[in-house]
This record gives sequence, structure tokens and C-alpha cells, in this order.
Amino acid sequence: MTFDQICAQILDRPAAPHRRLVAVAGPPASGKSTLAEILAARLSQQGEHAAVVPMDGFHLDDCLLERDGTRNRKGAPHTFDADGFCRLITALQSPDPIVFPVFDRTREIAVAGAGRVEARCSTVLVEGNYLLLDTPPWTKLHDLWTFSIALHPPMDLLINRLKARWDAHGKPDAQAWIDTNDVPNITTVLTHSASADLTLNEIDQ
Repeated sequence: MTFDQICAQILDRPAAPHRRLVAVAGPPASGKSTLAEILAARLSQQGEHAAVVPMDGFHLDDCLLERDGTRNRKGAPHTFDADGFCRLITALQSPDPIVFPVFDRTREIAVAGAGRVEARCSTVLVEGNYLLLDTPPWTKLHDLWTFSIALHPPMDLLINRLKARWDAHGKPDAQAWIDTNDVPNITTVLTHSASADLTLNEIDQ
């Protein structure tokens, strides 16, 4: 399926009540951010005002993870401010400009007020691992999506991309992190997510 065909499916859904909210979900390194940015650019070329909102801005800070004893599971569902994220997605249904946090991977922190969906934006592509997760509080999101896309690349491709990602960031314990954290998170997404309107095995990156 081409990117333009995906855009056509998105635009076929009404922007109700004020915006289309499109979920782009999938495990770590599946290509969510790449796909969301491509689709937003294609929609903009067609005259649609589109924006991308990443879920990663709702990572809990390392100081809270250390306090909770969950630093070694950073990226798992319970290490996000899921309720805050649900409130953001609910707010995006309004016609107002909405400010959101953005995750800075180089510093491993979320930066408050770093992104904004403008009032004129009528299609928002939200990308993240757990947008379709079938456990509370993530299930609050299911009825808010106008259209949903799931990315399910093969495991070997995900592992190779994760190795490249952590090598680029100079992570010293990359393989152990992949084995004990990334792979469990991948499994959670693939086995505990609701069905999407469209499922893709791979996109070109």
C-alpha cells in the first residue's frame, strides 16, 4: 500500500468533532515516527493541515523511575504518564491550539511545552508504542482514534534497528538492554494491543 493510499483512507474519515486523531502504533523501532512524519508531509502537500504528536513526551523522568525502582524498565507501559497522555488526546478533540511535551533522547528527558498543535490543524498523527494497548488506562484512547495504523515488522528487523539506535547513542549495555527491556516491550505491544484499522508489516526507512 502506498503512502498516498493510506492518506486517502485517513481523509475518508470525517474530522469529528474538530480533528481527525490518527494513531500510529507499534513496538520500539518499528518506524512509527518515520511513518507519521511521511504521512503528515503527504497530507500537507494535499492541502490538509496535519501535525505529529509523539507519545514519548510522557516518559516519566529518571528521578521518578529511580524512586519507583523501575529505571531498568524505562519504556514499559507503567513508566509513562499514561493518564496525562490520555488527557492530552482528549484535549486534541477541541478546535484550540494544544501544547505538548517532547522527549529529548540525547538528554533522556521530556521537555515541557516544546510542541504545539495549531488551531488550524485538522489531522493529528499520534505516534507511540501503546496507543492500542488493551489494558487500562490506555483503553480510554480506543474510542478517540478516528483511524488507527499498526506497524508489525519481523522481530529480527526490530532487533537490528535497536542495535543501530543504541550504538548511535553510545549505550554501553545495549545488548543487555535490548534483551531485558526492549524485547519485553515489543512482546507487550504485539500481544496486548487491540486491532488497528490498518496493519503494515514494514515501511521503507
